[in-house]
Amino acid sequence: MLRDVLIQKGLSNREAEVAELVSKGLSNKEVANQLFVTEKTVKFHLTNIYKKMNVKSRAQLIVWCLPHLGFVESEARVEAAQAANNNAFGSQATQTIPAGSATVAGTTQIIPGRSNDIGGNRGGGDVGMGY
Repeated sequence: MLRDVLIQKGLSNREAEVAELVSKGLSNKEVANQLFVTEKTVKFHLTNIYKKMNVKSRAQLIVWCLPHLGFVESEARVEAAQAANNNAFGSQATQTIPAGSATVAGTTQIIPGRSNDIGGNRGGGDVGMGY
């Protein structure tokens, strides 16, 4: 989907491929490894992409590409993975245990800006703190 839009904007197939991988968050090195080219070649393609797309940076390219990335596909993959995970556990429903409202006996109220006398230091604030 994104690649088609980029080709319509005047990018070559390879430039569209580079732009798509960059938009997915890959570094120049990662793009180069995936496409079996050098980082210098990736930088060359990016320079051409920036000119053709009239953007000044990698960030602007990514922002331009975001609406066309096809997040619907990603959501479908997540749902499929969740369905597979549920099947792996015998389709058992997840059980939620309520948190409750129990109190702990002997709790001390902390008052900001006060000494609070916690830890046996009843004398005066920051004594023995090593500051």
